[in-house]
Amino acid sequence: MLQFCQIISNQKTLHVQAAKKHLFTGHRDCVYTLQSGGEPHLFFSGGGDGFIARWNLETGGDGELIGQLPHSVYALHYLPEKKLLVAGQNYSGIHLIDDHNKKEVASLQLTTAAIFDIQSFQNDLIAGTGDGALTIIDLDRWAIKKKIAVTEKSVRTLAVNPALGEMAVGFSDHCIRIFDLDQYQVKKEIKAHANSVFTLSYSPDNHLLFSGSRDARIKTWDVQAGYSLSQEVVAHTYAINHIVFSPSGKNFATGSLDKTIKIWEADNLKLLKVLDKSRHGGHSASVNKMLWTAYNQQLVSASDDRTISAWDLLFL
Repeated sequence: MLQFCQIISNQKTLHVQAAKKHLFTGHRDCVYTLQSGGEPHLFFSGGGDGFIARWNLETGGDGELIGQLPHSVYALHYLPEKKLLVAGQNYSGIHLIDDHNKKEVASLQLTTAAIFDIQSFQNDLIAGTGDGALTIIDLDRWAIKKKIAVTEKSVRTLAVNPALGEMAVGFSDHCIRIFDLDQYQVKKEIKAHANSVFTLSYSPDNHLLFSGSRDARIKTWDVQAGYSLSQEVVAHTYAINHIVFSPSGKNFATGSLDKTIKIWEADNLKLLKVLDKSRHGGHSASVNKMLWTAYNQQLVSASDDRTISAWDLLFL
Protein backbone atom coordinates (compact mmCIF):
# COMPACT_ATOMS: atom_id res chain seq x y z
CA MET A 1 0.00 0.00 0.00
CA LEU A 2 1.36 3.40 -0.93
CA GLN A 3 1.77 5.82 1.95
CA PHE A 4 1.69 9.55 1.23
CA CYS A 5 3.64 12.15 3.17
CA GLN A 6 2.94 15.86 3.30
CA ILE A 7 4.82 19.05 4.10
CA ILE A 8 3.52 22.62 4.09
CA SER A 9 5.54 25.60 2.88
CA ASN A 10 5.83 28.52 5.29
CA GLN A 11 5.27 31.05 2.52
CA LYS A 12 2.10 29.63 1.04
CA THR A 13 -0.15 26.65 1.39
CA LEU A 14 1.65 24.20 -0.84
CA HIS A 15 0.93 20.52 -0.24
CA VAL A 16 3.51 18.11 -1.62
CA GLN A 17 2.55 14.46 -1.61
CA ALA A 18 5.09 11.72 -2.30
CA ALA A 19 4.77 7.97 -2.66
CA LYS A 20 7.20 5.30 -3.81
CA LYS A 21 5.65 3.81 -6.95
CA HIS A 22 8.25 1.20 -7.88
CA LEU A 23 11.40 -0.34 -6.43
CA PHE A 24 13.70 -1.71 -9.11
CA THR A 25 16.30 -4.30 -8.07
CA GLY A 26 18.79 -6.45 -9.93
CA HIS A 27 22.08 -4.57 -9.85
CA ARG A 28 24.76 -6.39 -7.86
CA ASP A 29 26.70 -3.26 -6.96
CA CYS A 30 26.16 0.48 -6.55
CA VAL A 31 23.94 2.12 -9.20
CA TYR A 32 25.84 5.16 -10.39
CA THR A 33 23.94 6.55 -13.35
CA LEU A 34 20.52 6.85 -14.99
CA GLN A 35 19.54 7.97 -18.48
CA SER A 36 16.22 8.51 -20.21
CA GLY A 37 15.45 5.89 -22.83
CA GLY A 38 13.92 7.70 -25.78
CA GLU A 39 10.34 7.27 -24.53
CA PRO A 40 9.02 8.89 -21.34
CA HIS A 41 8.39 5.57 -19.56
CA LEU A 42 11.75 3.97 -20.38
CA PHE A 43 15.12 4.57 -18.75
CA PHE A 44 18.56 2.98 -18.47
CA SER A 45 20.84 2.37 -15.51
CA GLY A 46 24.51 1.56 -15.08
CA GLY A 47 26.50 0.54 -12.04
CA GLY A 48 29.56 -0.84 -10.37
CA ASP A 49 28.73 -4.33 -11.60
CA GLY A 50 29.17 -3.21 -15.22
CA PHE A 51 25.52 -4.01 -15.94
CA ILE A 52 23.53 -1.75 -18.26
CA ALA A 53 19.80 -2.31 -17.83
CA ARG A 54 16.59 -0.94 -19.31
CA TRP A 55 13.53 -0.38 -17.08
CA ASN A 56 9.88 0.40 -17.72
CA LEU A 57 7.90 2.80 -15.53
CA GLU A 58 4.61 1.59 -17.01
CA THR A 59 5.05 -2.00 -15.90
CA GLY A 60 7.59 -1.84 -13.06
CA GLY A 61 9.10 -5.21 -12.24
CA ASP A 62 12.28 -6.66 -13.66
CA GLY A 63 14.51 -4.80 -16.05
CA GLU A 64 16.22 -6.04 -19.19
CA LEU A 65 19.97 -6.50 -19.29
CA ILE A 66 21.11 -4.87 -22.53
CA GLY A 67 24.86 -4.92 -21.93
CA GLN A 68 27.60 -5.88 -19.52
CA LEU A 69 31.03 -4.27 -19.33
CA PRO A 70 34.05 -5.51 -17.33
CA HIS A 71 34.29 -2.35 -15.19
CA SER A 72 32.04 0.18 -13.46
CA VAL A 73 29.71 2.35 -15.56
CA TYR A 74 29.58 5.91 -14.22
CA ALA A 75 28.06 7.62 -17.27
CA LEU A 76 25.35 6.89 -19.84
CA HIS A 77 24.08 9.12 -22.64
CA TYR A 78 21.26 8.39 -25.08
CA LEU A 79 21.37 9.59 -28.69
CA PRO A 80 17.68 9.81 -29.72
CA GLU A 81 18.32 10.55 -33.39
CA LYS A 82 20.53 7.46 -33.71
CA LYS A 83 18.54 5.42 -31.16
CA LEU A 84 21.78 4.34 -29.57
CA LEU A 85 23.13 4.42 -26.03
CA VAL A 86 26.66 5.50 -25.13
CA ALA A 87 28.22 3.96 -22.01
CA GLY A 88 31.41 5.12 -20.32
CA GLN A 89 33.45 2.26 -18.86
CA ASN A 90 35.64 2.98 -15.87
CA TYR A 91 39.36 2.96 -16.73
CA SER A 92 38.74 2.18 -20.38
CA GLY A 93 36.59 3.72 -23.09
CA ILE A 94 33.12 4.36 -24.43
CA HIS A 95 30.78 1.80 -25.93
CA LEU A 96 27.96 2.37 -28.42
CA ILE A 97 25.02 0.07 -27.74
CA ASP A 98 21.94 -0.79 -29.78
CA ASP A 99 19.58 -1.37 -26.87
CA HIS A 100 16.77 -2.87 -28.98
CA ASN A 101 19.03 -5.64 -30.26
CA LYS A 102 21.07 -5.70 -27.04
CA LYS A 103 24.23 -5.44 -29.07
CA GLU A 104 27.39 -3.36 -28.91
CA VAL A 105 27.99 -1.76 -32.30
CA ALA A 106 31.20 0.18 -31.62
CA SER A 107 33.73 1.09 -28.94
CA LEU A 108 36.52 3.62 -28.57
CA GLN A 109 39.46 3.75 -26.19
CA LEU A 110 39.67 7.21 -24.62
CA THR A 111 41.68 7.08 -21.43
CA THR A 112 42.85 4.96 -18.54
CA ALA A 113 40.99 7.29 -16.16
CA ALA A 114 37.36 7.12 -15.05
CA ILE A 115 34.70 8.57 -17.36
CA PHE A 116 32.42 10.62 -15.10
CA ASP A 117 30.05 12.29 -17.58
CA ILE A 118 29.03 12.13 -21.24
CA GLN A 119 26.97 14.71 -23.13
CA SER A 120 26.41 15.62 -26.79
CA PHE A 121 25.99 18.70 -28.95
CA GLN A 122 25.09 18.44 -32.63
CA ASN A 123 27.53 15.88 -34.05
CA ASP A 124 29.93 15.99 -31.10
CA LEU A 125 30.01 13.58 -28.22
CA ILE A 126 31.75 15.07 -25.16
CA ALA A 127 33.31 12.97 -22.40
CA GLY A 128 34.67 14.31 -19.11
CA THR A 129 37.30 12.15 -17.47
CA GLY A 130 39.17 11.65 -14.22
CA ASP A 131 42.44 12.89 -15.68
CA GLY A 132 41.03 16.42 -15.99
CA ALA A 133 40.42 16.25 -19.74
CA LEU A 134 37.56 16.75 -22.16
CA THR A 135 37.48 14.43 -25.15
CA ILE A 136 35.40 15.42 -28.20
CA ILE A 137 34.29 12.55 -30.45
CA ASP A 138 32.92 12.94 -33.98
CA LEU A 139 29.77 10.82 -33.95
CA ASP A 140 29.69 10.24 -37.72
CA ARG A 141 33.28 9.04 -37.90
CA TRP A 142 33.30 7.58 -34.37
CA ALA A 143 36.77 9.04 -33.91
CA ILE A 144 38.43 11.39 -31.46
CA LYS A 145 38.21 14.93 -32.80
CA LYS A 146 39.94 16.80 -30.01
CA LYS A 147 41.29 16.20 -26.51
CA ILE A 148 41.57 19.15 -24.15
CA ALA A 149 43.75 18.80 -21.06
CA VAL A 150 42.42 21.38 -18.62
CA THR A 151 43.77 20.44 -15.19
CA GLU A 152 45.11 17.44 -13.30
CA LYS A 153 41.90 17.26 -11.28
CA SER A 154 38.88 15.28 -12.46
CA VAL A 155 36.13 16.51 -14.73
CA ARG A 156 33.04 15.50 -12.74
CA THR A 157 30.05 16.98 -14.57
CA LEU A 158 29.02 18.57 -17.87
CA ALA A 159 26.04 20.82 -18.63
CA VAL A 160 25.40 21.74 -22.27
CA ASN A 161 23.43 24.86 -23.12
CA PRO A 162 22.66 24.76 -26.87
CA ALA A 163 20.69 28.02 -26.76
CA LEU A 164 23.77 29.92 -25.60
CA GLY A 165 26.34 27.82 -27.42
CA GLU A 166 28.07 27.16 -24.11
CA MET A 167 28.98 24.28 -21.86
CA ALA A 168 29.58 24.45 -18.10
CA VAL A 169 32.07 21.95 -16.69
CA GLY A 170 32.56 21.15 -13.01
CA PHE A 171 35.96 20.03 -11.76
CA SER A 172 37.47 18.52 -8.64
CA ASP A 173 39.70 21.60 -8.32
CA HIS A 174 36.54 23.36 -7.04
CA CYS A 175 36.10 25.35 -10.26
CA ILE A 176 33.41 25.71 -12.88
CA ARG A 177 34.73 26.51 -16.34
CA ILE A 178 32.54 27.80 -19.18
CA PHE A 179 33.48 26.62 -22.68
CA ASP A 180 32.20 27.72 -26.06
CA LEU A 181 30.71 24.89 -28.14
CA ASP A 182 32.52 25.88 -31.32
CA GLN A 183 36.23 25.56 -30.58
CA TYR A 184 35.81 24.39 -26.95
CA GLN A 185 37.81 27.28 -25.60
CA VAL A 186 37.52 28.38 -21.97
CA LYS A 187 35.44 31.57 -21.79
CA LYS A 188 35.29 31.94 -18.03
CA GLU A 189 36.68 30.29 -14.90
CA ILE A 190 34.72 30.49 -11.64
CA LYS A 191 36.19 29.67 -8.23
CA ALA A 192 32.85 28.16 -7.34
CA HIS A 193 32.97 25.91 -4.27
CA ALA A 194 35.12 24.81 -1.35
CA ASN A 195 35.33 21.27 -2.75
CA SER A 196 34.69 19.24 -5.90
CA VAL A 197 31.83 20.35 -8.15
CA PHE A 198 29.82 17.15 -8.65
CA THR A 199 26.75 18.39 -10.52
CA LEU A 200 25.66 21.24 -12.79
CA SER A 201 22.34 22.04 -14.43
CA TYR A 202 21.08 25.04 -16.39
CA SER A 203 17.60 26.22 -15.45
CA PRO A 204 15.05 25.54 -18.23
CA ASP A 205 14.91 29.26 -19.09
CA ASN A 206 18.74 29.34 -19.34
CA HIS A 207 18.94 32.31 -16.95
CA LEU A 208 20.70 30.44 -14.14
CA LEU A 209 23.31 27.74 -13.74
CA PHE A 210 22.79 25.55 -10.66
CA SER A 211 25.80 23.86 -9.05
CA GLY A 212 26.11 21.27 -6.31
CA SER A 213 29.31 20.27 -4.58
CA ARG A 214 31.05 17.98 -2.17
CA ASP A 215 30.84 20.98 0.19
CA ALA A 216 27.07 20.24 0.48
CA ARG A 217 26.08 23.64 -0.95
CA ILE A 218 23.80 24.57 -3.82
CA LYS A 219 24.76 27.74 -5.66
CA THR A 220 23.06 29.53 -8.53
CA TRP A 221 24.93 31.64 -11.07
CA ASP A 222 23.36 34.43 -13.13
CA VAL A 223 24.23 33.54 -16.71
CA GLN A 224 23.24 36.92 -18.17
CA ALA A 225 25.35 38.73 -15.58
CA GLY A 226 28.53 36.88 -16.51
CA TYR A 227 27.84 33.96 -14.19
CA SER A 228 27.89 36.08 -11.08
CA LEU A 229 26.77 34.37 -7.87
CA SER A 230 23.02 34.75 -7.39
CA GLN A 231 22.02 32.55 -4.41
CA GLU A 232 23.46 29.82 -2.23
CA VAL A 233 22.26 27.52 0.50
CA VAL A 234 23.72 24.74 2.64
CA ALA A 235 21.46 22.01 1.27
CA HIS A 236 22.66 18.69 2.72
CA THR A 237 24.91 17.34 5.44
CA TYR A 238 27.23 15.64 2.94
CA ALA A 239 28.12 15.88 -0.75
CA ILE A 240 25.47 16.76 -3.32
CA ASN A 241 25.78 14.21 -6.11
CA HIS A 242 23.10 15.38 -8.51
CA ILE A 243 20.64 18.15 -9.35
CA VAL A 244 17.68 17.54 -11.69
CA PHE A 245 14.82 19.84 -12.72
CA SER A 246 11.15 18.94 -12.89
CA PRO A 247 9.56 18.93 -16.36
CA SER A 248 7.80 22.21 -15.49
CA GLY A 249 11.05 23.85 -14.39
CA LYS A 250 9.39 25.16 -11.22
CA ASN A 251 11.11 22.66 -8.95
CA PHE A 252 14.31 20.70 -8.72
CA ALA A 253 15.59 17.74 -6.74
CA THR A 254 18.95 17.06 -5.14
CA GLY A 255 20.44 13.69 -4.27
CA SER A 256 23.15 13.37 -1.67
CA LEU A 257 25.72 11.20 0.03
CA ASP A 258 23.63 11.80 3.17
CA LYS A 259 21.12 9.25 1.70
CA THR A 260 18.33 11.80 1.16
CA ILE A 261 16.48 13.30 -1.78
CA LYS A 262 15.31 16.89 -1.34
CA ILE A 263 12.69 18.73 -3.37
CA TRP A 264 13.08 22.50 -3.80
CA GLU A 265 11.41 25.53 -5.32
CA ALA A 266 13.65 26.67 -8.14
CA ASP A 267 13.09 30.43 -7.90
CA ASN A 268 14.02 30.87 -4.23
CA LEU A 269 15.81 27.66 -3.20
CA LYS A 270 13.06 26.93 -0.67
CA LEU A 271 13.08 23.37 0.66
CA LEU A 272 9.72 21.63 0.21
CA LYS A 273 10.29 17.95 0.96
CA VAL A 274 12.88 15.52 2.29
CA LEU A 275 12.64 11.88 1.22
CA ASP A 276 14.57 9.60 3.55
CA LYS A 277 14.69 5.98 4.68
CA SER A 278 13.00 6.22 8.07
CA ARG A 279 9.98 8.31 7.10
CA HIS A 280 9.46 7.60 3.43
CA GLY A 281 11.10 4.30 2.59
CA GLY A 282 13.94 6.07 0.81
CA HIS A 283 17.46 4.90 0.16
CA SER A 284 19.78 3.40 2.75
CA ALA A 285 22.97 4.73 1.11
CA SER A 286 24.21 7.55 -1.12
CA VAL A 287 21.77 8.85 -3.75
CA ASN A 288 23.92 9.10 -6.85
CA LYS A 289 21.69 10.03 -9.77
CA MET A 290 18.10 11.01 -10.59
CA LEU A 291 15.72 11.47 -13.51
CA TRP A 292 12.61 13.63 -13.29
CA THR A 293 10.60 12.07 -16.08
CA ALA A 294 7.70 13.27 -18.20
CA TYR A 295 5.92 9.98 -17.44
CA ASN A 296 3.37 11.00 -14.78
CA GLN A 297 6.04 13.43 -13.49
CA GLN A 298 7.75 10.49 -11.75
CA LEU A 299 11.14 11.05 -10.14
CA VAL A 300 13.59 8.16 -10.42
CA SER A 301 16.57 7.81 -8.06
CA ALA A 302 19.60 5.49 -8.03
CA SER A 303 21.72 4.63 -5.01
CA ASP A 304 24.75 2.90 -3.58
CA ASP A 305 22.22 0.55 -1.92
CA ARG A 306 21.94 -1.19 -5.35
CA THR A 307 18.32 -0.15 -5.86
CA ILE A 308 16.42 2.29 -8.05
CA SER A 309 13.23 3.95 -6.77
CA ALA A 310 10.45 5.63 -8.75
CA TRP A 311 8.50 8.31 -6.88
CA ASP A 312 5.08 9.81 -7.51
CA LEU A 313 5.23 13.50 -6.54
CA LEU A 314 2.10 15.61 -6.43
CA PHE A 315 2.15 19.38 -5.89
CA LEU A 316 -1.21 20.72 -4.63
